[in-house]
Amino acid sequence: MIIGIDIGSTTTKAVSIEAGKVINKIKTKAMDVITSATGAFGKMAVEHDIKIAQIEKIMITGAGSTKIKNELFGIPTEKIDEITAIGIGGMFLSKKDNIIITNIGTGTAIIEAKKDRISHLGGSGVGGGTILGLAKALLMTSNFNGIMKLAESGSLNQVDLLLEDIMETDISFLRKEATASNFGKMLDTARHEDLALGILNLVYQVIGMLSVFAAKSKHIDRVIVTGNGSDNPIGKDILSFISGMYAIGFEYPEDAEYTTAIGAGLSWNK
Repeated sequence: MIIGIDIGSTTTKAVSIEAGKVINKIKTKAMDVITSATGAFGKMAVEHDIKIAQIEKIMITGAGSTKIKNELFGIPTEKIDEITAIGIGGMFLSKKDNIIITNIGTGTAIIEAKKDRISHLGGSGVGGGTILGLAKALLMTSNFNGIMKLAESGSLNQVDLLLEDIMETDISFLRKEATASNFGKMLDTARHEDLALGILNLVYQVIGMLSVFAAKSKHIDRVIVTGNGSDNPIGKDILSFISGMYAIGFEYPEDAEYTTAIGAGLSWNK
């Protein structure tokens, strides 16, 4: 059995892998990296009755992995860089070996993954951390579920300047309801619900457009979306709107939020 652990800045995820299959998966939160990593391992071992003797290797990755200097629990422990882990995990989950992966975490990384090469194309500091930071400043909350609940009844017409506000017809392939400027309108009547939706719209539009540019530069028409931000229903709607304009499809594989941990675990066989 191989354990793959993705130690992120806020959330740590762990998976157990046997014979190339994901058997168990869990996630934990802790501010201290070592506490988070050992806590994730311990939770998995207890909840799934895994014995130390069953584990051949622990593969760690993520922002916090550099803080782990020694073996965990006496088990051989190795590090793999996060970009490679995302690429391996993305190809495994999507069952494709020539893909663009957009991994949405605190920030966003965009990766080209092929059977013989995994490349970091770039990314952005815009991601889940941006949503929480802007919401804390504008809405006085950093509770993600609360932000999502507010956004469900928000209206972009109150905060964003849309093309229909300045043009009477579509421009090129852009529809009138497309955004001309995020937060470019900001009416005095804008409610917290509208601000919440505006924040989500800004973040996912940036992510979506960077993904489109990356895919088009590699002549690929699909983007695999992974990471914590991949299972966001409002975000998916925003990316779907972008997909309709630019003919780039966005796919969300099952267990996408565990992509990096899965890639770390599978890397042992590479």
